[in-house]
Amino acid sequence: MLQLTDLHISRLFPARWAEAVVTRANAAGTDLIVVTGDFIDGSVAMRRADVAPLRALRAPDGVYAIPGNHEYFFDYAAWMRHLDGLGFRMLPNSHAVLSRGDAQLVLAGLTDLSAPSVGQPGPDLDSALRGAPAGAPVVLLDHQPRNAAAHGVALQLSGHTHGGVAPGFDRLFARANGGFVSGRYDVAGMTLYVGNGTGLWPGFAVRLGRPSEMTRFTLHAAGPDLNPRAPASSDRP
Repeated sequence: MLQLTDLHISRLFPARWAEAVVTRANAAGTDLIVVTGDFIDGSVAMRRADVAPLRALRAPDGVYAIPGNHEYFFDYAAWMRHLDGLGFRMLPNSHAVLSRGDAQLVLAGLTDLSAPSVGQPGPDLDSALRGAPAGAPVVLLDHQPRNAAAHGVALQLSGHTHGGVAPGFDRLFARANGGFVSGRYDVAGMTLYVGNGTGLWPGFAVRLGRPSEMTRFTLHAAGPDLNPRAPASSDRP
């Protein structure tokens, strides 16, 4: 599974950058691609050409995504329709079930914490998991890590923090994000992974010692001596 997050496609990261991201993501050869929010900065009219390369993302089990806070800043409904049209299966407070023979994996997604401020439903894990097969491991996509949800979830993938941007800033970001800024955390037996972001917010386009990333996860079936909640490994290609 490959995670992209915080693309922030904009005048700073235009179509040619999006094309390079798609080329590298597809070359990773993963079964599944997920995007954990903040695709853009700008309206659909402003960014239509710049996001067009995302239509070429390909993975055998599909390309799934959730909104980040920036999708709510620029006409949430319009962006959800447009991203759906580009081939993303959006998972706002909903889930999909992936199968391998008799085994199943639940891929669930949440809306962003900023959603209620624009009259949209806030994150609701119960709604996201309603009807999911009992006993199947759950991978949760949640843009912001601050309310990391351990109950019933094996792995949560988040972004939003940009890895803390630079040394020193990470302490400020930690205060606003439940202490979660970059990398892997254990949350009551659940694995939380917070990506540094694939792009940068153009309003504060700074990185120092916090490299951008797309992150590949290898999931293994749990055995009697393995924690069924934890992915075996992750790496940043």
